[in-house]
Amino acid sequence: MMKAPKKLIEVALPLDDINNAAAKEKAIRQSHPSAIHHWWARRPLSVARAVLFAQLVNDPGGERGWGRYHGQTKEDAHIERERLFKIIGRLVENKTNHSCPKTA
Repeated sequence: MMKAPKKLIEVALPLDDINNAAAKEKAIRQSHPSAIHHWWARRPLSVARAVLFAQLVNDPGGERGWGRYHGQTKEDAHIERERLFKIIGRLVENKTNHSCPKTA
């Protein structure tokens, strides 16, 4: 039987980055669409983006050998995991300008 790879959320998450972004997003109260109505259990979008990404991406390390290539070392897996953490860091940044690049 083939084992399924572990997801990034099962192994590690950059919780400090996610918590800081969530605190900043919750602090926004004036002139923001989310301030119109306060849902009693509203979750910050930055946390939702980070959790969804971590649920979809496989962990680069582990005993199951689901890394980028056969024979990947723990150091290689750590470097790849740090790269994924940087992606999560960019996902949780609270950007209000979501304009698309203009195509000609």
